[in-house]
Amino acid sequence: MSEITVFDRKIGPGHHPFIIAEMSGNHNQSLARALAIVDAAAKAGAQALKIQTYTADTMTLDMAGEGFSISDQSSLWDGTTLYKLYLQAYTPWEWHKPIFDRCRELGMIGFSTPFDSSAVDFLETLDVPLYKIASFENTDLPLIRRVAATGKPIIISTGMATLAELDETVRAARSAGARDIVLLKCTSSYPASPADSHIRTIPQMRDIFGVEAGLSDHTFGIGVPLAAIALGATVIEKHFTLARADGGVDSAFSLEPAELRTLVDESLRVWQALGQSRFGPTDKEKKSLQFRRSLYITEDMKAGDTLTATNLRAIRPGLGLPPKYYESFLGRKVSRDIKKGTPVSWDIFG
Repeated sequence: MSEITVFDRKIGPGHHPFIIAEMSGNHNQSLARALAIVDAAAKAGAQALKIQTYTADTMTLDMAGEGFSISDQSSLWDGTTLYKLYLQAYTPWEWHKPIFDRCRELGMIGFSTPFDSSAVDFLETLDVPLYKIASFENTDLPLIRRVAATGKPIIISTGMATLAELDETVRAARSAGARDIVLLKCTSSYPASPADSHIRTIPQMRDIFGVEAGLSDHTFGIGVPLAAIALGATVIEKHFTLARADGGVDSAFSLEPAELRTLVDESLRVWQALGQSRFGPTDKEKKSLQFRRSLYITEDMKAGDTLTATNLRAIRPGLGLPPKYYESFLGRKVSRDIKKGTPVSWDIFG
């Protein structure tokens, strides 16, 4: 899989993980707060900020009853209807341009998740540089083909999808013109449990589909994303808010600014630590070789004296022969006078 380029940012194993701050509904219906979230994400070092493009009417019907009402005591949204949830969480379309403009001003990539063709048409008027497909839409092949037809990179969350469904999704995207695809391992529960994350799937997705792979994470904290990077994730998406205490539909499992900054910093360290599979000293380690243990003469000796545990020791520095020769040298005689503190070399035996 070749790297993906979005503006001047490159996505791939040879580059710092691409960190996306997902605003979702954390703007709490305030444009000023939305722009403050953009500012905070940029300050924290995120490479991109993502919003969502839909209205309650493009998502569902304004009605209650089976399927339209959320009746799950473990859900953050128990007791409401889908329509009311989307009405609360949606980002007004007239906000999109000022949000994207602010992203550009701050050097971040602004983009969105469209949920139907009308959203794609609208986002195309804003010339977004890439698209995201949400987990709940990853089997909506007509939508995927519409997005793919733009020719722009597509990031697809894989929550709930079977391998067969993902195969259909990727095939649909490619057949419609998509060249650059990223699949994100995702668990579609809010919040998600680390035990349900199964991030070992990430390198498998890359190998099976020949795409870049990453993680869309709904767990608390940053442990799961960092582990995903260690497994080769090149894209990480986390929900982001100014403060969880402010509330909002996604606030409970969203990162705050200091946490996002830590994720950005630590993801760089994890990525740098991956390096290559190699043995032997690095260039910077070579100067430390002198501090290894090696064999030294620890008492003054005369020619013909015998090496013993008293006059031959393995000590630092490492300028003598390796300690592996210690046992084989005991009992041997030296061929010349040797001063205490002399590193052992083969010529002491003549």
